[in-house]
Amino acid sequence: MSSAKQVSIRGRSRYSTSKIVFSIVALVVAAVWFFPVYWMINSSLLSNVVLSSTTPTFFPDLLHGGGSLDNFATVFQGGSFLPALGMSVLIALIVVVVCLLFAFLAAVAISRFRFRGRTSFVLAILFVQMLPAEGLFIAQYKLMASVDLLNTVIGISILYIASVVPFTIWMLRGFVAGIPAELEEAAMVDGLSRTQAFLRITFPLLAPGLVASGVYAFLQSWNEFTVALVVLPDQASQTLPLWLRGFIQSSASKAIDWGQVMAASTLVAIPVIVFFLLVQGRMTSGLVGGAVKG
Repeated sequence: MSSAKQVSIRGRSRYSTSKIVFSIVALVVAAVWFFPVYWMINSSLLSNVVLSSTTPTFFPDLLHGGGSLDNFATVFQGGSFLPALGMSVLIALIVVVVCLLFAFLAAVAISRFRFRGRTSFVLAILFVQMLPAEGLFIAQYKLMASVDLLNTVIGISILYIASVVPFTIWMLRGFVAGIPAELEEAAMVDGLSRTQAFLRITFPLLAPGLVASGVYAFLQSWNEFTVALVVLPDQASQTLPLWLRGFIQSSASKAIDWGQVMAASTLVAIPVIVFFLLVQGRMTSGLVGGAVKG
């Protein structure tokens, strides 16, 4: 066997070994990241007595009484979960749709056109992102109270949109700037108008960016707690994070039932997990694309 072939075989062997090592490391890291989610779901199926035991139960046996859905039933019997779920879903939908609309138009404007004040507008976007949210609470509360929008979907949605839109513009700007304008110009040479060229050529290429930006807007509005705590003081107008805090506090009046708390946390997390499963393919390509374009 020639020396060249031996070197080639050794090179492939080292490559295969490195690939196996990296795969094992990746699996370990994934398991570490996934374990809290697994433990939350696992604990939601166990009674507080089992959870208090010094011997952990990693696989509850639902068929033989080793676990049950009683904790989930208790959460639903409280009567306040479904209204909070509806509130959060409605707010998230409004924020995602409005943010994508405004951010998309703004990203196209600053990427495709040169106009007076363009640089100042971009700097303003960055400056808004630097403002601490805690410093705006008093002003936000007084503003919402002055226009009678406390404890309303519209009021909290406006505040969420104002906080999410700047970063969403910055994210989409990278995607728009990464698509050559020459594609639209070539389509216009073939007889399309500027609007038709944009909608038929450029807009489909922006789908990954829109999905990634929509995921960001969804997560921000779904998980936000502090602003909602300020402008939604009424218990009847709670989002899921506020409802979960109230649920834990009500459990704390006696011994905390961690099984019920984990069941409530699982119910809050399920819509996010489902949303990720639906868009994860587009979201991954979108995040990678946004990181290298612009």
